[in-house]
Amino acid sequence: MLNKRHLDARRDLVIPGDTEATLDFCCAHWVGVCKQAIQNHDAFFVALSGGTTPKAIFQQLTSARFNPLIDWSKVHLFWSDERAVPPDHPESNYHMAMQAGLSRVGIPADQIHRMRAEEKIEEHAHLYEETIHSVLQDRPFDLVMLGVGEDGHTASLFPGTQGLHAPKERLVIANYVPEKKAWRMTLTFSCINQAHHIVIYALGASKKPILKELFSSDDMHLPAQRIGSKEQPALWIIDEAANFI
Repeated sequence: MLNKRHLDARRDLVIPGDTEATLDFCCAHWVGVCKQAIQNHDAFFVALSGGTTPKAIFQQLTSARFNPLIDWSKVHLFWSDERAVPPDHPESNYHMAMQAGLSRVGIPADQIHRMRAEEKIEEHAHLYEETIHSVLQDRPFDLVMLGVGEDGHTASLFPGTQGLHAPKERLVIANYVPEKKAWRMTLTFSCINQAHHIVIYALGASKKPILKELFSSDDMHLPAQRIGSKEQPALWIIDEAANFI
């Protein structure tokens, strides 16, 4: 893997180059994981993230360059988190992914599993957990896509929120974020850290301060520091602009 650095037992880092080169790497990695999963068990189970970098990745994956490389009929879309908004809302992670091209590549409708976070969010978090169990048959996700906020949150696991203390058996929870005065639905640490591949994307100079903080301390006081395990290290993909080393 290009310039891959093994930082510690739970985290690997790769810096492919500038933003364009990094997005190319992200897409090639996504396609590679997808192909391997389909070869292994005839399906690709992926949890998508929101944000500008995933949006750019989805646009490239569904472009003429990458689209032919993917057997979309075997892809199952899930989400790593979602805001408490309707599916057609501009802030919906589901809406963003669909608008970025994933609605046009022929994924069977029953293989697109959106988080229904706009109402009865705690009840629907339990139902989403049941969907994961039913579809994956207790297999872990092949890929969980994540980002990192400037406060160190990832998915919708924000500093100081109750969601950081979810029971290990829970895969999905409703998490209230006081600073935003809003509910979010999110995968738990337990669910994320079981995945075969965990990728955290952090592109742009604005990410450099939080990355430096995340990697300069081992006290795990920030949510993103709790991603990855010795068994399944998280891969951090950053561009040159975000390079904190």
